[in-house]
Amino acid sequence: MNVPFIRRGRVEEEKLEDDLLAPGATRSTESRGRAQPEPNDELRTAFARDRDRILHSKAFRRLKHKTQVFMNPEGDHFVTRLTHTVKVTQIGRSIAQYLSLNETLTEAMCLGHDVGHSPFGHTGEEALSEFVDGEWRHSDQSVRIFEVLEPLNLSWEVIDGIRAHPWKVEHGPQTHEGAIVRYSDRIAYLSHDAEDAIRAGVLRPDDFPADAIAAFGEPGRQWIDSMVKSVIEQSMASGLVEMEPARLEVMHELRAFMFDRVYLHPAMESHRKRAKEIVRDLVGHFRQRPDEIPETYRHDDAPVATQVIDYVAGMTDRFAISTHDKLFRPRLFD
Repeated sequence: MNVPFIRRGRVEEEKLEDDLLAPGATRSTESRGRAQPEPNDELRTAFARDRDRILHSKAFRRLKHKTQVFMNPEGDHFVTRLTHTVKVTQIGRSIAQYLSLNETLTEAMCLGHDVGHSPFGHTGEEALSEFVDGEWRHSDQSVRIFEVLEPLNLSWEVIDGIRAHPWKVEHGPQTHEGAIVRYSDRIAYLSHDAEDAIRAGVLRPDDFPADAIAAFGEPGRQWIDSMVKSVIEQSMASGLVEMEPARLEVMHELRAFMFDRVYLHPAMESHRKRAKEIVRDLVGHFRQRPDEIPETYRHDDAPVATQVIDYVAGMTDRFAISTHDKLFRPRLFD
C-alpha cells in the first residue's frame, strides 16, 4: 500500500536543522545540555521537548488568570498574561523563520518567558521587591519555577533565554534566538497594551506620539508588522538580532509614553494601590504563618521568606484576591 506520509522523528529534524538553519542558529545537537542528562527522545529534538514541557506545566496554565495591564477588566477582549505570551511566541517564531534561526528554541523561550510573573503584573513585581534585597524580577522567578518549584530539567539555552529576556538584564541572552525573545516581548506588549488602553478609554488613537505613528503606523497590526520588518532588515544587514537604530529610538520613546500615559497613569493609581496592599498583606500573613503555605512551596533548603514569595508570586490575580478576602475581609457572622 502506498502510505501518504513520511516519518520525521528527531534524527530527521536534526538533519533538517543542519541543512536549513543559518550559520548563527542554535542547533539542538549543539545544546550545552541539561542539569540532569537524559537519553534522547525518539520523536523530538531537545528544544521540542522543552517546549512541550513548558506548555504542559502548571505555571503556564496559571497565566490565563494573571494581569497584563488592566486588572480584572470588564470585557472579554483585554489581554491577559497568557494571550500576551501567545502573541510573543507568534512574533518570535516569525522573526526566527525569516532569519533562518531555530524556531522551536525561540518558541520554547517565548512560551516560558513570563511564567514567573506575580499577580497584578508589574505592580505585583514592585510590591514583592519591597521584601527582597535589590529587585524582585519575574524572569528570575521563571527560572526558579522551572529549576526548583516545578523542575522540568530544561536545556541550558532555554533557561538562558528566559532569564535574560528583560532588557534591564545587563548580560543579555547568549543566543540569537534569545535576542529575538527580547524584541518579540516588547513588540507584543507595546502593540496590544496600546489597543487595550484605547479599549479602556485611557487613550485615544490621536494621543500617540507623531513620531511613533510616522515610524510604525497605527497601533495594533501595523505596529507589529513595521517593528518585525525593522528587526529583520537590520539583523540581515548587521549580523546581530537588532532593530534599525532610528526606529529603536522611537520604540524606546513609545515605551516611555506608555509608562507615562498608561502604566503609571493617575487613573490606574487606585488599582495599583489596591494590588500592592493585597500583595503586602499576603506576604505579611504567610511570613507569620508559614505552616499555611502548601507543601509544594515549602522547600527545606529555602528560607521562609523565599517560600512565602514563591507562594504569593505564583498566585493568579483572582486567587490572590479571594485568599486576601478570606484572610482580611471582616466576617459578618462567626
